[in-house]
Amino acid sequence: MRRNYNIERQKLHLPEYGRHIQDMIAELMAIENRQERNLRAKALIAIMANIQHDSSETPDFERKLWDHLFIMSDFQLDVDSPYPKPTAVTIMPPPHRMEYPGGNIAMKHYGRNVRNVIRSLEKLKDQETVDAVVYNLARYMRTKSFEFNQEHPDNAVIIKDIKRMADFDIAVNEEAITMIKSDYKQNHLGYSKKANHGKKNFKNQKNNRRTGYSK
Repeated sequence: MRRNYNIERQKLHLPEYGRHIQDMIAELMAIENRQERNLRAKALIAIMANIQHDSSETPDFERKLWDHLFIMSDFQLDVDSPYPKPTAVTIMPPPHRMEYPGGNIAMKHYGRNVRNVIRSLEKLKDQETVDAVVYNLARYMRTKSFEFNQEHPDNAVIIKDIKRMADFDIAVNEEAITMIKSDYKQNHLGYSKKANHGKKNFKNQKNNRRTGYSK
């Protein structure tokens, strides 16, 4: 006797209704008489309403049932519906293509926005504002450079990169940027120190047990 496995059956378009409803829809589609097909479609809608009784108070409940009926028939059912017949496009419209920003990023570890901000400074005439923005950008760029290279960056490199991204069109307060220091620590150094401290304590405890000394 051949067993009937679910993986060999037709895919359930809406599993919440179960396979019996989908089988009834398949039988409904096989009816040639249109009048009888319409009558049975209405009866099937009533059964579906009982299954979805908890959602009966939602707006457009009956219209949703008719939409579900057409979805489970793979939009092939031909009956007279009191509502406009849906299609695969109206029910599940294809997503709009998202435009990806074009152009190459010269220094990817800084990101595109850093370059955009630097280029926007060309229009500013207030040099004090330009210096403040560039100073904050330099601090941010040091952080990104450290994350990318895993070593503290040279401020001279940061100054050079700022000038390159600005196409040498803005004045850079090199003295202020040169004085910037790191606001972060290399975590692996702290971890190593802590680990060595733990090993030292363990060694002392071991020696104390050998000599019989205890605090």
